Amino acid sequence: GDAMGMNMISKGVQNVMDFLNKEFPDMDVIGISGNYCSDKKPAAVNWIEGRGKSVVCEAIIKEDVVKKVLKTNVASLLELNMLKNLTGSAMAGALGGFNAHASNIVSAVYIATGQDPAQNVESSHCITMMEAVNDGKDLHISVTMPSIEVGTVGGRTQLASQSACLNLLGVKGASKEAPGSNSRKLATIVAGAVLAGELSLMSALAAGQLVKSHMKYNR
Repeated sequence: GDAMGMNMISKGVQNVMDFLNKEFPDMDVIGISGNYCSDKKPAAVNWIEGRGKSVVCEAIIKEDVVKKVLKTNVASLLELNMLKNLTGSAMAGALGGFNAHASNIVSAVYIATGQDPAQNVESSHCITMMEAVNDGKDLHISVTMPSIEVGTVGGRTQLASQSACLNLLGVKGASKEAPGSNSRKLATIVAGAVLAGELSLMSALAAGQLVKSHMKYNR
């Protein structure tokens, strides 16, 4: 469906455990969660097997856009992505953090659309890839996000401001025609926003403009 589903799963597990307790009175129930779900925690299982929605988003940015709009070049972006997002993250022992700042975008969208902000932890698992295409002239960029946890019904999605944001995105509530399609669309919106954020920050870094822009706007 279009709910994130954690509450429904918890209720279902509780009912199953209650039934089993009646059938097997000597059974000792320690808790309904054993933490293998790794909810709200960085874990390899979510990175490998996925959790919630798994999304890959990609785009091709033309050479003239890279130069005129992003103020850099394809070669510089490729080198920066390899040394920063891939090599640097590996040296730091990152778990699902092979990106520039995916969590900034994920947390912003989550708060605006009534998601659980704490699930930003695993939902921000992301690897950003860049390569040269079309005879090395253009940039191909992609983000792979295996565990985006979103819902368009239930919880904070019912709050006025958050409900309005979901409505603006065209994903408010449950889809009657195709159950689950609204939450899937929201997950793709999250990934698309992350891709745009990755391209923006990486371009600013490659062009040496990050600190200058912060100073200019007094941040």
